[in-house]
Amino acid sequence: MSPVVGADLASPQLLDDPYPWLAELRATGPLLRADDGTDGEGRWVATTHAAVSAVLRDRRLGRLWSDVEPAESMEPFNTLHRHQLMENEPPEHTRMRRLLAGAFGRGHVERMRPRIEELAESLLDDLPEDAPVDILASYAEPMPVFVIADLLGVPRADHVRLRDWSQAIVHMYEQGVDDDVKRAAVTASEEFAAYVRDVIERRRREPGEDLVTDLVAEVDSTGARLSDDELVATVVLLLNAGHEASVNTFGNGIHALLSRPEQLARVTSGDVPVATALEELIRFDAPLQMFERTASVDVEIAGETVRAGETVACLMGSANRDAEVFENADAFDVGRDPNPHVGFGMGLHFCLGAPLARLELQITLRRLLERYPRLALTGRAPRRPTWVLRGFESIEVALT
Repeated sequence: MSPVVGADLASPQLLDDPYPWLAELRATGPLLRADDGTDGEGRWVATTHAAVSAVLRDRRLGRLWSDVEPAESMEPFNTLHRHQLMENEPPEHTRMRRLLAGAFGRGHVERMRPRIEELAESLLDDLPEDAPVDILASYAEPMPVFVIADLLGVPRADHVRLRDWSQAIVHMYEQGVDDDVKRAAVTASEEFAAYVRDVIERRRREPGEDLVTDLVAEVDSTGARLSDDELVATVVLLLNAGHEASVNTFGNGIHALLSRPEQLARVTSGDVPVATALEELIRFDAPLQMFERTASVDVEIAGETVRAGETVACLMGSANRDAEVFENADAFDVGRDPNPHVGFGMGLHFCLGAPLARLELQITLRRLLERYPRLALTGRAPRRPTWVLRGFESIEVALT
């Protein structure tokens, strides 16, 4: 069931530009009822920045995992998610986040800076300058997989398998997936989990200077560790979230930037710092359009009562275009500051990988524009046929 009534989320028009429709939803109300009348489950849609923020920050609304049916055949996929940080609430979430933060806190993000700089230069060196280039396939797609592979201490040569597994799993996050998508997700979950378990065992025997080694060794003040299932789920989450979000953020952002030469010039001239521009790239065309929370008790949001067990779909792209918060909200302004977008979430589930994502995207964007300040689109870029995870299939550009 689509959690958003009154729209075909697979329609080409909506995939191309959902923002007029999202504006209509905001004008209707901050929290809208979205029952379909078939399963008896109450569902709501949060449309405004205030409503989305309230939902994300309220600990009575959490990520309460329910196994995908049929549970027996979907078990490999369900197991990964049942043990993920993102799909748990306190006290499990608190313990897992503390351990993951402790491992991350050992300087891994800053350690990655020179590696990301080197990767960017290497990928740019390989681009052919005498023909149009798909900047997603040649630059944005491999970058986050290489970064995560280096962070975890796994071979860069495995990047194709890692990317394919990740994409098969995240396709399940769309609405109304079919049996083929489910089967592909199960196979990817089995193979990815086996791969990670092998990495974990190797790191136990031969520790290295990588995040997996530190995750295996991390012990909190109570003596707690991550279980093997939690270690596997954590590594898979890092790749899935890091890859999909980074590629779509870069793609959506660079397309918006190259579609507006006057804004591109503000960045390439140095008038607007890349770090400032990046926040607008994240806000303007959200790579994650929807994030759900479930009420553990009755909660009042925006004057409405969300009953225990009911779900609220937070429309992140809508929140980021709310004129009550952002002046000229539908305008792309690389110098926008402050820029309180919800791109990394809020509250208990705020993205733990946000510092790494910002570092990676800043370097990726800066290096590209330094090398090719006259970068330009060569034609219409096709959208991916997905709405929740919003991005492009390809973006063809001329480098000079």
